[in-house]
Amino acid sequence: MIPDGGGPGHFLRIGKRSLVQSRPMKIAWLSLVAAAAFQDLGKFQVFPPDNPWNWDISRHAVHPKSDAYVASIGADANFHPDFGRQYGIPFCVVTSKQKKFKVNFEYAGESDPGPYPIPDDAPIEGGPESDGDRHILVIDKDSKTLYELFAARKSGEAWKAGSGAIFNLATNDLRREGWTSADAAGLPVFPGLVRYEEVARGEITHAIRFTAKKTGRKYWYPARHFASRDDNPDLPPMGLRLRLKASFDVSKYPKSVQVILTALKKHGIILADNGSNWYLTGAPDPRWNDDELRSLKQLKGRDFEVAQVVTDEGKPIPPKPARR
Repeated sequence: MIPDGGGPGHFLRIGKRSLVQSRPMKIAWLSLVAAAAFQDLGKFQVFPPDNPWNWDISRHAVHPKSDAYVASIGADANFHPDFGRQYGIPFCVVTSKQKKFKVNFEYAGESDPGPYPIPDDAPIEGGPESDGDRHILVIDKDSKTLYELFAARKSGEAWKAGSGAIFNLATNDLRREGWTSADAAGLPVFPGLVRYEEVARGEITHAIRFTAKKTGRKYWYPARHFASRDDNPDLPPMGLRLRLKASFDVSKYPKSVQVILTALKKHGIILADNGSNWYLTGAPDPRWNDDELRSLKQLKGRDFEVAQVVTDEGKPIPPKPARR
């Protein structure tokens, strides 16, 4: 992502990251991915059950502009799983004893100052030599705190980054109004990742992060930030929430993918960043079956509908209580 000229923290993505690396560097990257991948969070609760990321949106009304928003991203465009055995956005888990570092931010005005607990072997999105988004995601299990950096690089014994955000995973606190985060929408990245451990257990209990090439100059709760100058009303806002249509037949898909598809029906997807259209984000893990994940490419935009999770005034519409 690059600044869009709209002030600090306004980011526009300029294409997919490149994972082209030398063989030794790729081996080192995969070693870090493997180390991070097996940090199973178990029953660790990522935000309270009533947090928007964890909403069941299957019973929300269809938004009146659903067709227009879907068409703007691509009704006939295919989905893409932007994660697998060797790629995705990695994360690491630490304790309160982890050493913390001061981070120098390019956009300090919209970044949480920290300090940030960054292990020496913290995996960086795309690998140490990546020229992409270079996210670093760190979870302190002791304090239930999520630390996220965008465009992170180590300089000597110090760290620098484009932006950074800290989230208390035990609360529903949002970013300050108008603030970016390590993501363009001002949302946390980690809660929207598809993780292998969830699929292996048979259930994903949260929405999934996705990207779109063109977004509008607006955002929906719980997003806090836009990354566009375009006021076209048909362009999707950051925070746009869609779900896989209830009529979609998941039975023909591998069982692992059925878990993902079920989550897409129940919790949906949240637009979190500018990027390639319909790219679903997950954490890399050597245990993924890439052949099975590729079946997600059969999904098209027209298989989804926009859920009305906010009022016309932008107020959130929480899920209705389940029928007894």
